[in-house]
Amino acid sequence: MYVHLIMDMAMHDDHPSNALFALPCACQNLRRVTRLVTRIYDQELRNADIEISQFGLLTALAFVGEANQKALSAGFAMDSTTLTRNLALLRKLGWIHVRPGKDRRERVFRLTEEGKRQMAMAQPHWQAAERRLRKALGPSVWKQMQATVTRVTNAAAGA
Repeated sequence: MYVHLIMDMAMHDDHPSNALFALPCACQNLRRVTRLVTRIYDQELRNADIEISQFGLLTALAFVGEANQKALSAGFAMDSTTLTRNLALLRKLGWIHVRPGKDRRERVFRLTEEGKRQMAMAQPHWQAAERRLRKALGPSVWKQMQATVTRVTNAAAGA
């Protein structure tokens, strides 16, 4: 059925190459909006030499103080391989410190002073991205979006 919907969509030469087209799948639509929103944040954060994925991890560690990889993976709903790669880069940059946990397999992460400085330097750029998206959506759609994202996240986590 979805294949037929896609095949039946009009794709004419008169459509600009950057025009968005209808996607029949919730996952495809969510992935597309995530790519577009990520682009906004990365454009702004580029001025602080950081990406939104890195900023998010720094922000989480600033909030919790310390966390092991399992807690970070669960909190971000991120697979362990991707998280390991991101944490390794943050460690290489000197923005996080790792120490052994309760057993020899566990590692616990926290922000370094350099990581705190990097986060503080990136904060105004993150705020600029937030303002751009807020302005594009308007106040009522912004609130609606936040509520919808929470509902979709909770529903997907429980599905």
